[in-house]
Amino acid sequence: MGAVKTTTRWRAVPWLVLGLWVAVMVLVSPFAAKLGDVQRDRAVDYLPNSADSTQVAKIQERLPGGETTEMVVVYHRDGGLTGADQETAARQIQQIAGEHTLVAEPVGVPSRDGTTLMYPVASNEPGLDEDARDKLVNDVRSVATGGDGLRVEVGGEAGLATDAGEVYNSLDGPLLYTTVAVVAILLIIIYRSPFLWLVPLAVAGIADFLSMGVAYGLNQWFGTSVTGQSSGIMTILVFGAGTDYALLLVSRYREELRRVERPYDAMVRALRGCGPAVLASSGTVAAGLLCLLAADLNSSRGMGPLGTVGVLCALIAMLTLLPALLVLLGRRVFWPLVPRHGVEPKARRSLFAAMGSSAGRRPLTVLASGAVLLGALALGTLNLPGDLKQEDSFTDKPDAVAAMQTLGAAFPEQGTRPITVITPTDGADAALAEVRGTDGVENAERGRSGDGWTELTVLAAAPPQSDGETRTIEDLRDRLDGSYVGGPSAEQIDLKDTNARDQTVVVPLVLISVLLILVALLRSLVAPLLLVAAVVAVWGASLGIGGLVFGPLFGFDGTDPGLGLLSFVFLVALGVDYGIFLMHRMRQESLNGAEPEAAALIALRTTGGVIASAGLVLAATFAVLTSMPMVQLVELGFVIAVGVLLDTFLVRTYLVTSASVALRRAVWWPGPLSRAPEAAPPTEEEPEPVAAATR
Repeated sequence: MGAVKTTTRWRAVPWLVLGLWVAVMVLVSPFAAKLGDVQRDRAVDYLPNSADSTQVAKIQERLPGGETTEMVVVYHRDGGLTGADQETAARQIQQIAGEHTLVAEPVGVPSRDGTTLMYPVASNEPGLDEDARDKLVNDVRSVATGGDGLRVEVGGEAGLATDAGEVYNSLDGPLLYTTVAVVAILLIIIYRSPFLWLVPLAVAGIADFLSMGVAYGLNQWFGTSVTGQSSGIMTILVFGAGTDYALLLVSRYREELRRVERPYDAMVRALRGCGPAVLASSGTVAAGLLCLLAADLNSSRGMGPLGTVGVLCALIAMLTLLPALLVLLGRRVFWPLVPRHGVEPKARRSLFAAMGSSAGRRPLTVLASGAVLLGALALGTLNLPGDLKQEDSFTDKPDAVAAMQTLGAAFPEQGTRPITVITPTDGADAALAEVRGTDGVENAERGRSGDGWTELTVLAAAPPQSDGETRTIEDLRDRLDGSYVGGPSAEQIDLKDTNARDQTVVVPLVLISVLLILVALLRSLVAPLLLVAAVVAVWGASLGIGGLVFGPLFGFDGTDPGLGLLSFVFLVALGVDYGIFLMHRMRQESLNGAEPEAAALIALRTTGGVIASAGLVLAATFAVLTSMPMVQLVELGFVIAVGVLLDTFLVRTYLVTSASVALRRAVWWPGPLSRAPEAAPPTEEEPEPVAAATR
C-alpha cells in the first residue's frame, strides 16, 4: 500500500508543479515584456532624492516647455577653421534653429587658437521625454556634419544622455546571450553530460523571465526605479545564484539516487538535505541586497529590490521547477554517467582533501599567511584612480565624449558646460546679482520662469568637473538660500557625496543583517564573526587588485563613486553563501560526533567541489560585465568576479578551514557544540558529493 502511495505521488506531484509553472508563465508574460518600457536612464533616475541637482531636474520638468535639452555643437579643424568652415557652421546652426524650437538663438564661441567653434544649443520643445530627446539629438547630428578635414561633434548634457541611453538599451541582448553562453559552457564541463546542463540552464532562463515580470510589477505598484544597470545586475544574479543552487541540489540528488531506488524519493531526500543551506544562503543575499533600500542614491536603492527579486525567483525555480523536471526525466538525464542504485563511486583522494590536510597540519601558519596576503592586496586600493568623470564613463568614445574632449583641449581655461540655478521667482533678480558676484562665475543669464521658480544659466570660468568649477558650485550653494544648484557637474558632486553617505549607512546594516542570519543558522557567535571577517577581507583585497589593474592595465581614468558600496554588498552577501555551505556541513559533522578538526576537513572535502563549481559559475557570470561598454559595469564586474574567486579558492578552502581547526570547539561558542565532549573521529568517510557531481 505504501509503495502505491509513493508511486502516485511520484507521478502526480512533478506534473502538478510543472502545470503551475506553465500557468505562472502565462500570467507573467504580458508584464515581463513591458519591463524595457519602464527602464529609465535619465540623470534623475540615478541621482539621490535629497540632492540639489535632483530638485533642479524635477523643477525643470514643471517649467514651461519642460526640462531643457542642452547640447553643444562643436566644429573643429586641426590647422584652424577656414572662412568656408565658419559659413558651413552658421548655415547648419540656422537650419537647426528653423526646424526646432530653441530657447535662444545660438551664438558661436571661437577658441583662441582658431581651431574650434562651439555653438550651445538648448531646446525645451513640449513633450520632450527620453525618446523625444534622443530624436532631437539625432536630428541635430544629422544636420551638423563635416568632411574634408572639418570635424563636427554634438555633445553636451543631452548628447551624453543619448549616448549613454543607447549603450544601456543595447546591453540587454548581449548581456543575456553572453551570460547564457558562459553558464552553458561551464555546466557542460562540470556535468560532462550532453543533456543535464540544459535543465538548470532552461530553469534559470524561466526564472529570469519571471523576475522581469515581478520587477515590472514593483515599478507599477511601488514606483521602484528600473535602470539599465539594475536590470542587468538582476539577470546576472538570476543565472549566477540560480546555477549555484542548481549545482548544490543536483549534486545531492545524484548522491541520493545511489542510495534510493525511486527518483521521487531521492529528490525528497536531496531537498531535505540541502534545502536549509540553500534557503539560508538565498536569505542572506536577499537581506544584504534589501539593505540598499536605506541608500539615498536612486540607482542603488532601486538595485536592492530588483536584485532581491532575481535571487528569490532563482531560488523558487530551483527548488520547485528544477526538481520536478529532474524527477520526470529520471536517471537517464545524467547519461553517460548515470548514477545506479546501490553502486557507490570509486573512492579517490580529491584536491580538496589535499588542501584540507595541508590546512590542518599548520592551521596558524596558513591562517597568518593568508591574512598577510589579503592585507597586501588590499593596499592596492591606494592606487585606485580618482573619481570617474562623465566623459570617461565609456570604454569606447561616442560622439558626445569626443565633443567634450575637443572642447577641453580648445578651451582649457574656460567652462563649456552650463551650471543651472533654480531660484524662487520673487527673488530672481537678487539671486542673479548674487550669482554674478560669485568668484569663478564667467557669465550668468536669466532663463525661463513658471510655477514660482526661475531658471538661471551660469557658466563657470573653470573647465567642467575641475577643482575650480567644484569650488564655484559649492560657493553658489552656500550663498543662495532657498535656491537649488544643478547641472551635469553638480550631479557628479552629488553622486560622490551621496555614495559616501550611503556607505556609512548601508555597510553596517549589511553586516548586522548577515551576522544575525548566520547566528540563527549556526547557533554560534564565533563562526558567524569568522565568516563576516573573511568576506570583508576579500572585499578589501578585490578592490586592491582593481587598483592595480584599472589604470595601468585597463587604462581607466577614474573609479565609479558607487563601486565601493555595491561591490561590498554583493561580495558580502554572495560570499557568505559559500561560508554557509561549508560551515553548515561542518556543524552537521560535529553534531554527528566528529572532532572539530575532522569535522572541518570532512566538510571541506565533501563541499569543496560544489563550492568550487558554484564559485566558478558565479565569477564567470559577473565577469560578463567586463565585456560591456560602460566603465562602471566593467569595474563592478571585475571586482566581484575576482572577489568570488578569492573567496572560493583561498578563503573557504584554506583560511576558514584553518581557523576552524585552530579554534576547535570554540568556533561554536557559545552554542552547545562548544561545550560538547570531543568524540573519536568517524571510522568511515562519506562519499564525496564532488565525485557525485562530476561522474
